[in-house]
Amino acid sequence: MKIIVLTVACLCSNIVWAQTNSLPRSTPESQGVSSSQILEFIKAADQQVNSMHSFIMVRHGHVIAEAWWAPESAEKPHILWSLSKSFTSTAVGLAVAEGKLKIDDHVLKYFPEDAPAEPSENLKAMRIRDLLTMNAGHQNELNWRISKNWAKDFLAHPVPHKPGTHFRYNTPATYILSAIVQKVTGETVLEYLNPRLFQPLGIEKPKWDKSPQGISIGGYGLYLKTEDIAKFGQLYLQKGKWNDQQLIPAEWIEQATSKQVPNGDNSDSDWNQGYGFQFWRCRHNAFRGDGKDGQFCIVIPEQDVVIAITANTGNMQAELNVVWDNLLPAISDQELGEDPAAQSKLKQKISELKATR
Repeated sequence: MKIIVLTVACLCSNIVWAQTNSLPRSTPESQGVSSSQILEFIKAADQQVNSMHSFIMVRHGHVIAEAWWAPESAEKPHILWSLSKSFTSTAVGLAVAEGKLKIDDHVLKYFPEDAPAEPSENLKAMRIRDLLTMNAGHQNELNWRISKNWAKDFLAHPVPHKPGTHFRYNTPATYILSAIVQKVTGETVLEYLNPRLFQPLGIEKPKWDKSPQGISIGGYGLYLKTEDIAKFGQLYLQKGKWNDQQLIPAEWIEQATSKQVPNGDNSDSDWNQGYGFQFWRCRHNAFRGDGKDGQFCIVIPEQDVVIAITANTGNMQAELNVVWDNLLPAISDQELGEDPAAQSKLKQKISELKATR
């Protein structure tokens, strides 16, 4: 099965997003990116990442390259795993903007019926902010596979560290954020985001799995198409503005994507550059949402670039390395001369891609 998906003509560069539900397309060179270097990225990703599923690169708001490894396709939603967390963070930001909650509210305030009879001091001190930054105070993550009530068992879980002082990646913490949004809005995070985020971006029929209590899982469980991921990244690159409408407050975008807490000291690791509100900081002054097996929404503000990737890989750092090593050098500050030969080679390579798993 062959899928040809690279856009190599500028004929549709004037597409109106609101009318088509799609980002505009143009050639790589017209947006200052080398087709030859994108081809090198595709080759490296195909060889070094086991297994790539899809890739979209957006420059100056235009899709300049897009590829799917068969049997994946443009119209097929993909599981996001923990990339879902960045969407839950967005719901929290919108609820804050609407005055429904504050990030320094204490978590127990929202769960009087699920709180332990004698909550610890650390649990009483836990704030929404601490959930957002993965600083809830846990040493170990709750295993909710054996849990009957996720929120109640989260609150019963030991909190040995003072909240705000100990980074511990914590998917159940994101679920609690989702539960809080549902409590203050009366809607699941999926329902709440539909008119505020998904519909304005032209994201159709998003699916989000629920807990046994009927709450969007928050920390994972969202399914979207690759271009939907790219749109989300472009919205954050544009400081929350879309078609002249401010969907998300720019102040929230700045907070969510800035380094709120440290999470390591290895300068070569994209998992040690700091953490925001359910967004990771990256090398090259970039930020991202990411999920298990290599789901990425990478935003590089200094280059005006968004990269969306889906995959099924056990080495996510290697996946990012391919981006840094092959795509960053492809980007120029100026428009490049059209290169039909390179565009044709790139198109041919993409048409041959197949996922190994």
